[in-house]
Amino acid sequence: MTDTTAVIADLTTEAEGVDALVAGLSETEWDTPTPAPGWTVRHQVGHLGFIFKIAGLAAAQPDAFVAMTKSIGGDLDAAVNGALQEYLGGPAEVLLNRWRAERDQGIKALAAVPGTELVPWLVNPLPPYVLACAGMMEVFAHGQDIADALGVRPVRTDRLAHLVGFAVRVRDFGYQARGLTPPEQEFRFEITTPSGRLLAFGPEDSPERVTGSAEDFCLLVTRRRHPEDLDVRTEGGLARQWLELAQAYRGPAGEGRKPGQFTA
Repeated sequence: MTDTTAVIADLTTEAEGVDALVAGLSETEWDTPTPAPGWTVRHQVGHLGFIFKIAGLAAAQPDAFVAMTKSIGGDLDAAVNGALQEYLGGPAEVLLNRWRAERDQGIKALAAVPGTELVPWLVNPLPPYVLACAGMMEVFAHGQDIADALGVRPVRTDRLAHLVGFAVRVRDFGYQARGLTPPEQEFRFEITTPSGRLLAFGPEDSPERVTGSAEDFCLLVTRRRHPEDLDVRTEGGLARQWLELAQAYRGPAGEGRKPGQFTA
């Protein structure tokens, strides 16, 4: 896709939703532990700020972004965690303002890239539409961690369609993260949005099928809920295996979540 208008608008709205979660928190509440081991609300917002910062750099100053990625070498996770430290000191108000500025600058820079061009990214260059969908994934995942920490149930909308499509596109990330060879067999995905719209991907006659609600599918691929606690069903052995491996991000899978960790 080359038209980024809708995904940019939806990314903006979803990011503002995270802002709404944290804007009224006290200094102490910013240090509330989240389900991600060792991460507080402060860590989650700092991470999002950094991701939007480098996305904006990639979109507006691609040469500078490429130089930055070369300087950090192959240990991307260590570099990301190291950069996070600079977000954690000082008052929460400073972090909130920084997140807002980096969020807005990153989205503005991404929106300015013509849809037919590629933006350099951490592994391969991406169309701006795909990178914006990756941003939706980051906002969904870390926003969910914040919501879980605060005991809030986010209201989900059909904006999840961007993340669903992205997760289908990167189906193989879970295999790659574990050193496994992805299957050649294409899967059929039939995912239903909150409004009842069906999102369908892959051959209709595939014996490997994944079906369910968009919210639960997104919780699955961001590893914010255990598969046993989700309305996501499979047919076929490969699809069942994928359910345990699914992730819509590169790198280590992380600990994920335990069965029954969250109430319905």
